Amino acid sequence: MALTKAQIVEEIHNQLGLPAKQCATMVEDLLEIIKSSLENGDDVLISGFGKFRVRDKSQRRGRNPATGDSIILDARKVVTFTCSGVLRDRINSNEKG
Repeated sequence: MALTKAQIVEEIHNQLGLPAKQCATMVEDLLEIIKSSLENGDDVLISGFGKFRVRDKSQRRGRNPATGDSIILDARKVVTFTCSGVLRDRINSNEKG
């Protein structure tokens, strides 16, 4: 099950007791800051969570799975996420215990 933006807003509302509309605005503003930074080619580092980075993918040969035809995929930018060591340890400790 995926955590939705609405669930994040609700959780902030429950924990901080702020009006839900204000919580929604805070979440939207945070996401806009992250998106703008990535659009500008900047990395987004959230200590204890991870790092979002924009990477270039070169043009490459691919295959249409429906027809089997070979095609050339255009060069493009992708966003990657690298989990912090703190988060990785936390996730792995939950699996064991």
